[in-house]
Amino acid sequence: MSDRYIRVAEPGQLADSINVWGDVGSAGRYLVPEGTNLPKLISFAYGYTEIRGRESNLDWSKTQIEVKVSRYNKEQKLVGVAFFRYKYREPEPIEMYEFDLQNNDIVSLQITRKPSFTDYVNVIAPAISVVATSILLIENLRGNR
Repeated sequence: MSDRYIRVAEPGQLADSINVWGDVGSAGRYLVPEGTNLPKLISFAYGYTEIRGRESNLDWSKTQIEVKVSRYNKEQKLVGVAFFRYKYREPEPIEMYEFDLQNNDIVSLQITRKPSFTDYVNVIAPAISVVATSILLIENLRGNR
């Protein structure tokens, strides 16, 4: 497979190459016009996606969005990280609009949500079922002696 490059900048236009990973509609390496802000970049990647896995009806009221921007500093040999976290029903932080994206930045997005009562039941119920079945099996074997 070849690398996935998505060109948004027009040919001849000054552009930055930015990696977009995580819970977006279209992850990849984006060639975007210089000065592109985070909300625009997320729009280029077709916005946020719902949580992966068995989740079919996501309750967005309990959803939290995390955006991390990693930038490698060659002179200091360090990776700097900018982190933005907000709830879906809140406005995007102003800092996301003002953050200066640079060439070779890595933008990672993650959608999380608080567990609901159903989630706890889905975790606990199988364990209780195994214990109850084991007890019934042991009692049944004792009764057959």
